[in-house]
Amino acid sequence: MIDDLIRKNRSCRRFYQKHAVKPETLEELVNLARISASAGNLQPLAYVLSCNPNKNKKIFACLGWAGYLRDWPGPEEGERPTGYIIVLHDTTITKDPGCDHGIAAQSIMLGARQRGLAGCMIGTIDRDKLYKIIDLPDHYNILLVLAIGTPKETVVIERLGPDGNICYWRDENGTHHVPKRSLDNIVVKSYH
Repeated sequence: MIDDLIRKNRSCRRFYQKHAVKPETLEELVNLARISASAGNLQPLAYVLSCNPNKNKKIFACLGWAGYLRDWPGPEEGERPTGYIIVLHDTTITKDPGCDHGIAAQSIMLGARQRGLAGCMIGTIDRDKLYKIIDLPDHYNILLVLAIGTPKETVVIERLGPDGNICYWRDENGTHHVPKRSLDNIVVKSYH
């Protein structure tokens, strides 16, 4: 079951914008992050949630989409996410969030996928602009933005080719292809 969920949990960049994400769904997803592991159990993360169309439009303008698809500026109007979760680091708790935001983001994305939603973890962010839009106190740092919505695209995993090219691409049907290294290429040693 978890294997299937992880295989289905691909970065999605086009959504059915007419299908709204409910505020309680975003809260349920953040609750999954809340109960996930935290280094030293410090729990230094906080979140901003948005399913407001006007606020979403402003958040969207702060994000970079699909760096390998150089001629694609991101989802068009009608294909944009209807929910955002902004992952923050509360610097009053610890100076280094460690890997907590990765753990939290994966928990959120798996929970979204289980609910028939999809998302994209975005690290290419105009943080200064977004900081002003969400009007945060100075002790919060923006770590990630998670775009959430009803998926409008198909994403498939491909075996990495002999040329070693890791760049994802879209075919003529709009299917998003993501090359992955084989298990033999990433297990350096295995002691039996």
